[in-house]
Amino acid sequence: MIYKGNCHCGKIALEVEGELGGAMACNCSICCRRGSLLWFVPRGQMRLLTSDEGVGTYTFHKHLIKHHFCRTCGIHPYAEAVDPKGKPMAAINIRCLEGVDLTSVPVKNFDGRSI
Repeated sequence: MIYKGNCHCGKIALEVEGELGGAMACNCSICCRRGSLLWFVPRGQMRLLTSDEGVGTYTFHKHLIKHHFCRTCGIHPYAEAVDPKGKPMAAINIRCLEGVDLTSVPVKNFDGRSI
């Protein structure tokens, strides 16, 4: 299935191909403040539909994850990182995807404070 998503103002739009079987709620210092529900997919399954000109990037702590946000509206639709095996991954904020019933998506908690 292909999901489409965007930030609030639409300057960042993306599509993701895959089966949304669940999401992760992380309790690290940034994720718990912004309330993201993250769906991890191989980076090749996500495609940015807009220019990356309006995309800001924030890293912190070990600088392993590139948290991307819209420079205009501040919404953070996705992040990028590399998994432990060296595979590029995208973390999609499912709250930014169109037509997703959040109550039907199983959510697992992740202790991000330990990484």
